[in-house]
Amino acid sequence: MSPRGRRRWAGRTEAGKRGRVTCAQRSEQQRRPMAAAMAEQEAARNGARNRGGVQRVEGKLRASVEKGDYYEAHQMYRTLFFRYMSQNKHAEARDLMCSGALLFFSHGQQNSAADLSMLVLESLEKADVDVADPLLESLARLFSLMDPNSPERVAFVSRALKWSSGGSGKLGHPRLHQLLALTLWREQNYCESRYHFLHSSDGEGCAHMLVEYATARGFRTEVDMFVAQAVLQFLCLKNKSSALVVFTTYTEKHPSIESGPPFVQPLLNFLWFLLLAVDGGKLTVFTVLCEQYQPSLRRDPMYTEYLDRIGQLFFGLPPKQTSSYGGLLGNLLSSLMGSSEQEADDSPDDSSPIELD
Repeated sequence: MSPRGRRRWAGRTEAGKRGRVTCAQRSEQQRRPMAAAMAEQEAARNGARNRGGVQRVEGKLRASVEKGDYYEAHQMYRTLFFRYMSQNKHAEARDLMCSGALLFFSHGQQNSAADLSMLVLESLEKADVDVADPLLESLARLFSLMDPNSPERVAFVSRALKWSSGGSGKLGHPRLHQLLALTLWREQNYCESRYHFLHSSDGEGCAHMLVEYATARGFRTEVDMFVAQAVLQFLCLKNKSSALVVFTTYTEKHPSIESGPPFVQPLLNFLWFLLLAVDGGKLTVFTVLCEQYQPSLRRDPMYTEYLDRIGQLFFGLPPKQTSSYGGLLGNLLSSLMGSSEQEADDSPDDSSPIELD
């Protein structure tokens, strides 16, 4: 073969190699999407089988409950919970315990329902799951179905609030506090409802609850004192916006309060001026205001303590060295107001808890 022929033959051979490589690459590229699609289909089939298995188990458990085999059903729920948790199937465990708790609640089985509700919390505590409204609403629903006088309810709400704070040491998610407050309001547990409203962002809801509270339980001469406590406590938590909303809504909606400002009740006028002064931050205005309204402020000895704290937070007053109160009242004030300058600089959600009488 001539040199020219050999060069032509080598060129054709090299081109053939490149063509074969190109075909191989093209074949590999075609196989990859097919493999991914097959994997997705297999995962979907597995998911469907798992859901079908869970539904079958739930059906059997529901049938046991319907027949009145409460103990056996309860133990089976617990067994499945720990099996799922050992497999890191936290969502499946949570959903199964939630549905089981609701089922037991519907049959009046408070103890079993409360136990499964606590397992719902355990699944949340051990899972890396974000705090979201659907989860908070689910917890609030379980809370609403529990016996108001049961110790399990107290333990449940404590753990639920701790989880909702994300382990930050705060007092719980405002949305969960709001949902709890609404449940307690429906139960006419006004004191505890007020506590949770204070740690929510729902000043308007708090005001409507206080109107009902004052109308149902208070004297006509105390209509101003119901809102005064809430306004001052909101300010102690550095929540100016909710303090203003609760004051405005309450004075507009309460049937015994004439439109204002100015108001017939001196204490309401004091609160109105105080909310204006907080925005200005002038210590002189705050001092004169407290002096001028001493007769109204003497109606409740707690007002002075609240105003001392408000003076520190908004007007630059130094913290008191010692409290003039001791015992239970002193503990109440320290838990409400905190005792360090660092707490004064925290955001409203970081403030220390309020203990309500």
